Formats: sequence, C-alpha cells, structure tokens
Amino acid sequence: MNVWNKIASVPSSGKKAVLCTVVAVSGSTPRHAGAKMIVYEDGSIDGTIGGGNLEKNVIQNALLQLNLNQPKLFRHDLLHQHNMCCGGTVEIFIEPLMPQKKLYIFGAGHTGQALASLALNTDFEVYLFDDRKEYMDQVSDSRINKLCAEIRNTLPLLPFDQYTYSVIATYEHALDRDILSYCIGKPHAYLGMIGSQRKILITKKMFTDAGIATSSQLEKVHMPIGINIHAEDPFEIAISIMSELISFKNSTTDLKAKKNNETKTKKAEQVK
Repeated sequence: MNVWNKIASVPSSGKKAVLCTVVAVSGSTPRHAGAKMIVYEDGSIDGTIGGGNLEKNVIQNALLQLNLNQPKLFRHDLLHQHNMCCGGTVEIFIEPLMPQKKLYIFGAGHTGQALASLALNTDFEVYLFDDRKEYMDQVSDSRINKLCAEIRNTLPLLPFDQYTYSVIATYEHALDRDILSYCIGKPHAYLGMIGSQRKILITKKMFTDAGIATSSQLEKVHMPIGINIHAEDPFEIAISIMSELISFKNSTTDLKAKKNNETKTKKAEQVK
C-alpha cells in the first residue's frame, strides 16, 4: 500500500496519526519537496522524510502536534540543528489525521431524516436507527448508514468512543430515555436528546432518583438539544441541532464554557 492509500485509510481505521510533508527545501537535503511520512500515536511510521536526526526530531514534533490536535510548520537547519552534513534546510508541515467522526441519529422521523441529510455535507459518517420500516424506506441516500431494527437491541452492538456524536430523537419519550440511559455511561464526544423543558426536567429527576446518572453526568448532556434559533418545523430543528454539532466539533472548549455560563445564569435566575 502506497503512502496515499495509507493516508486515506487513517480516518476509518480508528487510529490517530499525523501527516508530515516536506513543503520546501534549500541546499542539499535527503528528500525533495513533496516527500511524506505518517507518524502514528505509538511512534511508528510509514514513509520517510529523510531519516537520521531530522526524522527523529520530526517524529517528536508530530507526536506533540497530535496531542495538541493542531497543524504547524517547522523549519530545520540540517547542519546546525541536527548535525547532518548535507547542510541544507527543510520546511515540514505537520497536520493531524484524526479518526472519522461518527454521528448516531436515533430516530428516523422528520427531524432525524432532515438532520441525516444535513450531516452528509459535513465530515461526519452518518448512521440512522429506527424500527419503523416505513420511515426508513423514505431515506434513499446511500451515504446514510441505515439500520432498521429495535433500537434497544441495537445499542450493545454499536462502538462508542471519543469521536462518537449521538442525537436522540425517537418517537417515544420512554425510548429516548432508555437510549440516554445506555449512552450516558459510554465514551462520546457529544450526547444530546430532543425534548421540551418539561421532558428534560422529568428525565433529570427520574435519572437522579433512580441512580441512573449523577447531576454532573446529566449536565454534560445537551438537552434540550440544538442552538436556540426559535426553530419550529422539523427542518429548522434539524438546522439548530446541526449548528450545535458543528459549533461543538469545531470549538469544543468555547461551547462548553458557554453552556456552563448558561447553566449558572439559569440557576442564578431561579434563586432570584
């Protein structure tokens, strides 16, 4: 498998990796511009950008950028930095290759279908779950992974990790709560449930009273789900959910801080 095929296979492999590309050279260098090397989270590599002390240093830089999840351009003076007698300079661009983000949509109703279609234009791999064949048959886009089966039985078969985004929006409150009960204890990047303020308050009370989840765990669940854009119809609701997913995915820290501030404000208003 050549390096391009390996690069393409990283997102779906579940592995974390970094792509290191020689973008510019000057003087005598071991590799020309365009040379590529993949560095995996365990320090193993595919390809080479020149070997020796240069490559050793680039691997260290790559692992650092992988932890930071940030791209960065590095300039290397081969003689003075790495004691390599070829003596030229090399510029290497390092960029993380992260695993594919999975979006689980539980519920293929009008909102679920609209959200699945919207998500196809982002970098999510989309999965749609429902036990109603008549609704699943309405979804014709082959890029959406569909599973028509009883969702409660499906949950133990699904992989959950830090790249899993889950949206709970089925046709029944009890089913929504059963899904939330299962998912809240699993690793995930994002977990949200659709519902009114009353539904959310009842769910939180039921979960804490029954010892299903702590208040801290429940505060991390996005419910009511979506950004408040005064959405009314299913497509508008799907847009509000997609907006929150994108905002969370692209600026996790900022959104969490905003959510925490909103929670503190609500609590302060309740005290008043």
